[in-house]
Amino acid sequence: MEEMTRLFNLDAQLLHDVILMALAVFFLFMFMSKMLFNPVRKMMSDRKDKIAGELEDAAKNQEEAAALKAEYQAKLKDIDKEAEQILSEARKKAQQNASRIESEAKEEAARIIRNANEEAVLSRKRAMDEVKQEMIAVASMMAAKVVAANIDATIQDRLVEETLKEMGDSTWQS
Repeated sequence: MEEMTRLFNLDAQLLHDVILMALAVFFLFMFMSKMLFNPVRKMMSDRKDKIAGELEDAAKNQEEAAALKAEYQAKLKDIDKEAEQILSEARKKAQQNASRIESEAKEEAARIIRNANEEAVLSRKRAMDEVKQEMIAVASMMAAKVVAANIDATIQDRLVEETLKEMGDSTWQS
């Protein structure tokens, strides 16, 4: 039978080709590493550093935001307290104004009542004086008719006084 030819001959040519191929792959790897892998590694490292920096900035900003939030909440509480204090003071002032207005109104009412009472007393005195004058005039006319024309003025005044005394003060006040 025929000798079987080998598929894979280990001869010098194959060995030479394998060594050249290995050298070519090695130099290609070195060249690619220098030209492609290192820039990609550098880009990946830069990107990693950038992301780490952004994460640090984000954490720092988050802490600052939390601090500001706490500060604003404290300020809001203070503002609420201040608003409550202002409202309380406004209520006190309104209460004081209401009390002052009420007392002034009471004083005004008392003054009006006092003036009305004084006016009533004065009116009563005027009315009593008018009635007294009218009674004097009527008494004078009556005395003049009763007594003849020869009575003098002193007798006439005495008669008027006696008439007034007989009628009494109670007649004038009723």
